[in-house]
Amino acid sequence: QVQLVESGGGLVQTGGSLRLSCAASGRTSSLYNMAWFRQAPGKEREFVGDIRWSGGSTYYTDSVKGRFTIFRDNAKNTVYLQMNSLKPEDTAVYYCAARMDMTVLYNYWGQGTQVTVSS
Repeated sequence: QVQLVESGGGLVQTGGSLRLSCAASGRTSSLYNMAWFRQAPGKEREFVGDIRWSGGSTYYTDSVKGRFTIFRDNAKNTVYLQMNSLKPEDTAVYYCAARMDMTVLYNYWGQGTQVTVSS
């Protein structure tokens, strides 16, 4: 089992920055990767990006490339989502997720944190 606790959401103006954190506990040594998703009101949950737990390679959805960065601190078992040049369309509840294997769906989820970007 893995537990995920997120923090760092809030209200920011267009063009501003926020950093979200996702602290993992439990069987973190067995993790394959962690990811960030977001869900805006009335919309389906959307993949934002992910990071391999071992090696640290990252992948991002096109809408956030060049603005968002995912990085990790393995000593703290924490993954971060640095969000720069924020836009109103980035407003959503952001979730971190984890899985043990690339062939399975993400089955560990954080509680979510609200990010609101004002215009």
